[in-house]
Amino acid sequence: MAVPARRTSKTAKRKRRTHFKLSVPGMVACPNCGEMKLAHRICKSCGQYKGKEVLSK
Repeated sequence: MAVPARRTSKTAKRKRRTHFKLSVPGMVACPNCGEMKLAHRICKSCGQYKGKEVLSK
C-alpha cells in the first residue's frame, strides 16, 4: 500500500476543501400567498403551482 512521502500541509488541505460546502436552495416567494417556497415546486401552504390549485387542503 502506498504511503505519502510528505505530510499534507494545512494550506494544501484547506485549498482542496474549499469546495466542500453547503449550497443555499433557490427560494422564491409564492405569488398567491407570499410564503417562501422552493423554486419549481408546489407551495406547501396554499397548494398552488403556476396559478393552478394542485393540492386541496
